[in-house]
Amino acid sequence: MPLMGSLYIGQSGLQTSQNLLNTTAHNMSNLDTTGYTRQQSLLGDKEYTTIKFNGAGVSNQQIGLGVTYSKVRQVRDIFLDQTYRKESGRSMFYSTSYEVMTEVENILGELYGITFSKSLGEDGGLQEAIDELAKTPSDSVVQGLVVQRATAFLENAQAVYNGISDYQDNLNLKVKSQVDKINEYGKKIHDLNIQILKVESGGIESANDLRDTRNLLLDELSEMAKISYKEDVYGNVLVQLEGHDFVSRDLVYEIGLDQDNTTGFYTPFWTVDASYTINSEGKKEYDIEGAEVFNLTQTVSSDLNTDIGGLKAILLARGDHRADYTDLQDKNQYNRDISQSILMNVQAEFDQLIHQVTTGINKVLENAADTETGYLCEQVEVDGQLVYRPIQLFQKRATDGFSYEKDNDGNITGVVYNEEDPENKETLYTTSNLMINPALLKEPTLLGMVKPDGSEDYQTAAALLQTFKDEGMTLNPNLTTKLNYADYYSDLVGQISNSGSVFKKISESQADTVEATSAAREQIVGVSSDEELNNMIRFQNAYNASSRYINVINEMLEHLLNSLA
Repeated sequence: MPLMGSLYIGQSGLQTSQNLLNTTAHNMSNLDTTGYTRQQSLLGDKEYTTIKFNGAGVSNQQIGLGVTYSKVRQVRDIFLDQTYRKESGRSMFYSTSYEVMTEVENILGELYGITFSKSLGEDGGLQEAIDELAKTPSDSVVQGLVVQRATAFLENAQAVYNGISDYQDNLNLKVKSQVDKINEYGKKIHDLNIQILKVESGGIESANDLRDTRNLLLDELSEMAKISYKEDVYGNVLVQLEGHDFVSRDLVYEIGLDQDNTTGFYTPFWTVDASYTINSEGKKEYDIEGAEVFNLTQTVSSDLNTDIGGLKAILLARGDHRADYTDLQDKNQYNRDISQSILMNVQAEFDQLIHQVTTGINKVLENAADTETGYLCEQVEVDGQLVYRPIQLFQKRATDGFSYEKDNDGNITGVVYNEEDPENKETLYTTSNLMINPALLKEPTLLGMVKPDGSEDYQTAAALLQTFKDEGMTLNPNLTTKLNYADYYSDLVGQISNSGSVFKKISESQADTVEATSAAREQIVGVSSDEELNNMIRFQNAYNASSRYINVINEMLEHLLNSLA
């Protein structure tokens, strides 16, 4: 090779070594940058000069002009990326579920000594007061104690139920927050696609730092919902969320929020799939049937990959309404709509206990009441007429629960209980629709168990106590074990504790899986300071070697010129 041509080889060595040093320095400076992917420089052959064409020979005689700096690439493993994102989404699902279950345990207070069971049972609760009433039915002090304990029982029950309802509202706010964040991430990914395309369209430069930002967004997006994605030939990442197009080459399919007028609960839906009308105020009113983002009726299973994403866990835990005991009456409905929702399941089972306790006591009082003599009755005015009706310890807030039979002249001839109608919440003896009879709060002796003949009504008092001992309840439609009130509540707490333990174990196992996958991925994408320092020494030595090579060629040229001159 001519000596002048040999300078190209040295020049290419200097240039590529300098670029390699720059890449190494960039890696070192981003050693602690979140989401940064280690970069690697690729080298290739420079063009060759043909000095002799040999048509008959095996190859031409060519001289190479050195090394060229091809590109800088990110060092990533697609399989590990996909595994990490799927497992981190599953981990978030179970950690969110465990967090909800822990909050339910806190609301019940069983771990902190402020327990609902105490207000129900034999140790300072309603059952203890009724037990004392069964011993001395005519004792006005005991009658007052029954009303007092009933008040405490109902207040604690409503505190528990309202606490669960308030937590539903908190989760509902998280739904809105996460949907807003998902939409924001979708827009950012789409914007990054455009920026990356602009940088890389020339085929020379790689937008690696922009790709790092996009990969970090994909990591965070995968924690909230199940995603799949692919990169097209132009460098765009196309994302699907819950099996639906989310980020395409041209646009982002935003998720809308439909708010229930009664509960205020949000339901995420695909705006592109929902039909709508324009109301009088010029706003869109969507019909979201068939456009929901999440199918919450699916069985939660790792085999089916239906247990991925924190947002889905929140929606399942929150449910779609305030549950009550009527949600346990149809097994198919319970299994479809209630059983997989942590809060709705607890709400329904807890409300069933309160319903059974209150209606059981009221039923005993109703059976013993005598509207002719006024025994165990209260006198009320109805349409200007004074009538006796059976006294209730627990009344409904929305309605008194009675209807009145009248003759042709409009005179009241009878009083009967109204039946509960599941279609009308005002008729239900539910936790949120109950209060203590104001007449008994004012005058507890109305509960006096003294018959008109002056004898003590031990039979009715014993019947009240028996309601706490009868084993006639099942926790939910899937169970057959008959329970009394105390055992029912104990099983309810045990069910919550067991479910919480299961979620905790799965959550911890998933956290270990995510950590292991992250560590494996980090070995590839992470920057090792020791490795980069070794590379820096290598590339610096290569730079020095190229420099010395150029000096040697220069000295040879100088010697030849001086000799010839």
